Amino acid sequence: MDYLILLAEDNEKLRRSLAGVLAEAGYPVVEAATGKEALAHLNSPTEFDLLITDVLMPDMNGLQVLTEIRRTDRDIPVIMTSGTSNGGLLRFASAFGIPTLEKPFKGSALLKTVESVLSKKASPALR
Repeated sequence: MDYLILLAEDNEKLRRSLAGVLAEAGYPVVEAATGKEALAHLNSPTEFDLLITDVLMPDMNGLQVLTEIRRTDRDIPVIMTSGTSNGGLLRFASAFGIPTLEKPFKGSALLKTVESVLSKKASPALR
């Protein structure tokens, strides 16, 4: 099954690295450099199976993106990432049942979390 992942990360080098890890594992990935760009993708006709978003981004943070997509009753699973200095925001997201990854993390931790989240999803979104 091909699950389509939207990856929102403002650090280009990290975003490309994470996208590479996901693609190498067989996951198609669409990249977004900002929260607003991620939201534009989520509001497009493309159906995503998972959103992986950094908590802190310059224009719109991951929590704001999550709030906006939940307003439209989107049921897309979300994984949030952030650096150690933003652990409070990750704990906040985690308290609401959102899986989190604290940077730096290994590619294996990313894949394990992705697989765990997607295993709870019945099947890929229809495209």
